[in-house]
Amino acid sequence: MINCAHPTHFERLFGAGEDWTRRIKGLRANASRRSHAELDNAPDLDDGDPVELGRQFASLRRACPGLNVVGGCCGTDFRHVEAICFACEAVDQAA
Repeated sequence: MINCAHPTHFERLFGAGEDWTRRIKGLRANASRRSHAELDNAPDLDDGDPVELGRQFASLRRACPGLNVVGGCCGTDFRHVEAICFACEAVDQAA
């Protein structure tokens, strides 16, 4: 499972059809693109872009066929979870 990081922090690691990607079963991503250091020093909580986060989850859902536990971590709320659910549902319906 990947936890407490924005997809832009790790999505470059996922190539097409690599066997190890099947081992990723869960993802709980942060809302913000900021680094952990930037977030630690930030005076505000960056809630990012929920729709963009949903699209990124959909892309990762296609890259990781075993991904079936999704959710939010730091900075996410119902808007992010809703966008994630709709985006992943669209991927599943297209399959």
